[in-house]
Amino acid sequence: MNADAPGPATLDTTAELRKRIDTTKAHPARVYDVFLGGKDNYPADREAAALAAKANPRGHLDVRHNRDFIRRAVTALAGATGIRQFLDIGTGLPTRQNVHQIAQGIAPDARIVYVDNDPIVLVHAQALLTSSPEGRTDYIEADLRDPARILEAARRTLDFDRPVGLVLAAILHFIEDDEAYPVVAQLLDALPSGSHLVLSHLSADMNPVPINKVAETFRKRGFSFVLRRREEIERFVTDNGLELLDPGIVASRHWRPDHLADATEVPGPAPEQLDHLDQGRYVSISEATDEDVNIYVLVARKP
Repeated sequence: MNADAPGPATLDTTAELRKRIDTTKAHPARVYDVFLGGKDNYPADREAAALAAKANPRGHLDVRHNRDFIRRAVTALAGATGIRQFLDIGTGLPTRQNVHQIAQGIAPDARIVYVDNDPIVLVHAQALLTSSPEGRTDYIEADLRDPARILEAARRTLDFDRPVGLVLAAILHFIEDDEAYPVVAQLLDALPSGSHLVLSHLSADMNPVPINKVAETFRKRGFSFVLRRREEIERFVTDNGLELLDPGIVASRHWRPDHLADATEVPGPAPEQLDHLDQGRYVSISEATDEDVNIYVLVARKP
């Protein structure tokens, strides 16, 4: 982050933030971190991840394909499309190839605002989500259900008279319909013509048996967890008058695959947090089949 662009999230010290971290309840960002092999999670998060892995032993492929879709989508927008601003809501814990690293690797002057509602994410974001000298990054601690607060704080860093890439990756399935559709509409309404929506969402109609088992494990731990069919996901596009980019709404592995992740996604042991499941070895995302993927993705433009 740039020191000249303080956001509301920078008001708490790291010590104060750590006091607010609830380690007794699983949090989506930290469960996601478990599946990516991260270390910034707690027993409650590992328990939730373990139960999800038992329900769907190859579910980690969804997590990793989702990360690679974000890479490809941000690359496309920052490259050929020329987007220089990104609002990434539901950021999660910093991992390899965050949005600012991808965008600023193409356009060093790109500006990125990250949003999440877990204090531990903010602790790591403050330390690791640092901008290139030419660009800017900022972090907002806020909930997706409060778009007015997000938009107000994001204006400290982003120019809403210029196109913005709105990234909603694997977050909307944590919000019920009566909030999800209005929230996305409010966010998009604030963005100018030429802005783009990057969206990924767990599906109700792709391989429904394993994903419904996963959903049930999360609901038992207090998460809202809403699987949506393709036509319900399409509403985020049609309700807001967006134009889908090719190839449309597809399984994550089919959105403009470039196979650039294959070299680094080497088969190996599962993260140590999941070792006790005896699930064997992680496989490369290149080995995934359509039966392994339960997530729809899309990129759409605001006319």
